[in-house]
Amino acid sequence: MILSGAEMIVQAFQREGVECVFGIPGGSVIPLYDALYDAPFRTILTRHEQAACHAADGYARVSGKVGVCIATSGPGATNIVTGLANAHMDSVPLVVVTGQVVTSAIGTDAFQEAPVSAIMGSVAKHVFLVTDPHQLEETVRTAFEIAAMGRPGPVVIDVPKDVQNWVGEFQGAGRLPIDAYRKRIDAAIGNEIPASAAKSFFDILRASHRPLIYAGGGVVSANASEALRAFAARFGIPVTTTLMGIGVCDTTEPLALRMLGMHGAAAANYAVDDCDFLIAIGARFDDRVAAVPDKFAPKALKVAHFDIDPCEIGKVKAADWHNVGLLDRDLRQLIAWADSHALRTDFSAWHRELDDLKRTYAMDYDRSSPLIQPNYIIEQINLHTRGDAIITSGVGQHQMWSAQYFDFREPRLW
Repeated sequence: MILSGAEMIVQAFQREGVECVFGIPGGSVIPLYDALYDAPFRTILTRHEQAACHAADGYARVSGKVGVCIATSGPGATNIVTGLANAHMDSVPLVVVTGQVVTSAIGTDAFQEAPVSAIMGSVAKHVFLVTDPHQLEETVRTAFEIAAMGRPGPVVIDVPKDVQNWVGEFQGAGRLPIDAYRKRIDAAIGNEIPASAAKSFFDILRASHRPLIYAGGGVVSANASEALRAFAARFGIPVTTTLMGIGVCDTTEPLALRMLGMHGAAAANYAVDDCDFLIAIGARFDDRVAAVPDKFAPKALKVAHFDIDPCEIGKVKAADWHNVGLLDRDLRQLIAWADSHALRTDFSAWHRELDDLKRTYAMDYDRSSPLIQPNYIIEQINLHTRGDAIITSGVGQHQMWSAQYFDFREPRLW
């Protein structure tokens, strides 16, 4: 097919399974918006570029797919930064397309020019500036690959207006040669847990009396919630989650301790204090959870850490056992190893202790107040949603009440 650069972007989006894009038109992306008229997916206009990025972020969190947003050059692009930083911090897969001044004007302080690569490099997983139109479609496909593979994150494609207007042959295949990145991903994919490592993990677990799973947003990103639930149920290990990990364990189940940390459930925080084996899965020991790392899980004789990102291992809290790999596969492999060795665990005394903590220190509020309490309102909504609704909040106290008083039966509802 002979297409313009803008039409190539739309065609590549379609082939990547894009369902909708969020954004605002502007001078440097008019060619792309013209091409979107014939797109088979939805275009959703927001009133601010930051809102477009947040909307794409929310779409990605709920759907598990890559979110897409568009902004024009200069102020349109810079308005994206806050949403981009949010997605980067929470490992949310996004592809952000920004318009740029024509290639010949880059670096001349042209009208509405902004150094997108320099500005966004520290808050994105990767930033592309497309100056060769022959690499445009390859760049788009590669951006989706980088955004979704390994530890997810946002990727920016800065496309000059003349590249969008360029006309050439659409190849429909091919990606950029990002060999080093692919080797790192392949290493994690190929890093299955050997029998010796499985044995050492279960040696620690068998010596434990009070194990605890500390699960984070990485479990959601890895679509490993079912494997985590099976792992926790198989060995009877209680689960507490971070704010990002809400929903990986059904909050109505007996093994669920809900959220831990600064605004978490008291029982969850007492459990961390009392556990003798902490199993961190897809979590990064954030300061809202482990403000003083040396005092976090002080009685834990051993710490295990599962993650897809090797940089997280030992970054905040030292791990005695760790594995960098695919969470879903790795947890199921450990279950299979335990089954093949007829391994049994009994943490019933620990369960009774935690049940008592949950009863004694349950979330509550002033029920005798003549004023309607916000906690009460959320509690009443929860009677209707029953843990099956998608809950969206801003940031603040209302967010904490929502995390505390809503139930979440599944991941990607928060």
